[in-house]
Amino acid sequence: MSAAATVPDTLFDDPVAEARWRARFTAPRVSLPDWARDAPDRCLYTSNASGTWEVYAWDRFTGTHRQVTERPHGTHHATVSPDGEQVWWFADTDGDEFGSWVTEPFAGRPVDEQPQPAVPDTPPGYPAGLDLGLRTAAVGTATDEGTTVWISRDSVAQVVYRSEHDAGVGALSRDEQLLAIVHSEHGDSRHPAVRVLDTGTGGAIAQMWDGPGKGLEVLGFAPLAGDFRLLLSHERRGRQELLIWDVKANTETEIALDLPGEVTADWYPDGIALLVIHEHAARSTLHRYQLATGELTALDIPTGTVSNAAVRPDGTVEYAWSCAAQPPSIQALDADGTHRALLAPRVEPTQGQPAPGSQPLTDQFVETPAGAVHALVARPPDAPAGPLPTVFALHGGPHAADEDRFSATRALWLDAGFAVVHVNYRGSTGYGSSWRDAIEGRPGLTELDDVAAVHDWAVSSRFADPARCIVEGWSWGGYLALLAVGTQPQRWAAGIAGIPVADYTAAYADEMEPLRAFDRALFGGSPEDLPALYRECSPISYATELRAPLLVLAGDNDPRCPIRQIDNYLERLAELGKPFRSYRYDAGHGSLVVAENLRQAAVEVAFVREVLRES
Repeated sequence: MSAAATVPDTLFDDPVAEARWRARFTAPRVSLPDWARDAPDRCLYTSNASGTWEVYAWDRFTGTHRQVTERPHGTHHATVSPDGEQVWWFADTDGDEFGSWVTEPFAGRPVDEQPQPAVPDTPPGYPAGLDLGLRTAAVGTATDEGTTVWISRDSVAQVVYRSEHDAGVGALSRDEQLLAIVHSEHGDSRHPAVRVLDTGTGGAIAQMWDGPGKGLEVLGFAPLAGDFRLLLSHERRGRQELLIWDVKANTETEIALDLPGEVTADWYPDGIALLVIHEHAARSTLHRYQLATGELTALDIPTGTVSNAAVRPDGTVEYAWSCAAQPPSIQALDADGTHRALLAPRVEPTQGQPAPGSQPLTDQFVETPAGAVHALVARPPDAPAGPLPTVFALHGGPHAADEDRFSATRALWLDAGFAVVHVNYRGSTGYGSSWRDAIEGRPGLTELDDVAAVHDWAVSSRFADPARCIVEGWSWGGYLALLAVGTQPQRWAAGIAGIPVADYTAAYADEMEPLRAFDRALFGGSPEDLPALYRECSPISYATELRAPLLVLAGDNDPRCPIRQIDNYLERLAELGKPFRSYRYDAGHGSLVVAENLRQAAVEVAFVREVLRES
């Protein structure tokens, strides 16, 4: 079974079931609107309403919406200038993430005119941060030579930072005098330092680094002119917490909150409070933290996951929310505590029906010598008692986590009669710095130890049928799936790897430089420095051990998991006569086209059904 995978016409004989799974993918969705700082009625969001994720402008005063971008592979990155006059969006080629920022009027441009270069005479690259002021734009780009940061005023760009190391734009101060950047000149891009530059001279005026293994993240300057307080996240006590650094006074105030898990935050517009987003055990809560008194007040939101949140000038908190049982929505919590849905009634869907819900997730903590591994599990609602065919869906990142959020793909597997298991293996975020960093020096194999422990629990508890366990993932999850079928062949009836690392040495040679820096920090050096370790952690090294049929999905223009190293792996499988199917698509690290997402989901389910039918 070594051929190109075919896309089935349908997955279910029942027309209602067929329409239901498709509706979950095609239902119009929107991101949290981003508003112009000084003209908050002017907003941007992204939506899949056209069939491709594109950028939309929304004037709240007039109630009008305008589709800003229309490109074959979609558009993801965009922002609006503080005065609301200009839209900036990132123009790459064929989804390869390499390109330049362009700009156009918020109100729209004539059909015969093209967007203009936002920062003329600067070369293209991978985006490395952007922040806009009224007169100043801070723009970062990354190439194979490293990172460059420009300050652009009146269409004249000046280089204020350049380094061979990974770096990026953090935030501009409100008066545009200061720019905070993150950098890894100490050699560890996974635990960055912060430097504050004078935007006029480019000179450094302040620096902060907490030492090896302790990263800093820029969250934003205070939203007041003449206020040089910089909000950061730090991990001085082994988890992500908050810190306010007054750059001019050179004072620090750590904010210790009585909350488990990890936090991030944003400023309230008056600068006297913070909106705190708290993550714990795969779920979110929102809080207002009063800086003067230290009072922490929980906001009344439903149980689930908040992917983004912000405070409007009138004090309204808007947030993007979902849970496993309910599709994503944009919610508004008014200052008086009133809840309301935002935007959804105003977006006129051009395709699809409202997304049907799905099954809730339940928690399972599996004890291991390394600590408790948190898994999230679900079964089809009408499944018979006893073990089921089970998909172990491994998240990407690796520094991410599976959460109590809606997934059209999970819902499809449940509809198809499969149980689903998510594993927040070591390397996942939300469980402290030690858990996240435990994969250093042995990536891939460490995570699979945790996956194996959860697999053992699922089989011994009669949750999963040991003869019908599937390992599936995308990006880092795809890498883990490939590594799993090679190093744990007895556990898996089939494997599905989307946009994976397959041949780590070749991947390192071809991937974007920021990811090479990440790999050096993760492994402790480059493939040239540590050839044996890269071989040990590379799926291609275990191709001879493959037993289970394998499906590999890959994007032709992927700069993160480049296509050559995937071809190397598949050619090796073909030489060995191993069973596999492949699926190629014309985009990069994932697709922003809804129809393509539908095809990929259908290919996965049809492949597994075929494998289990033949076994």
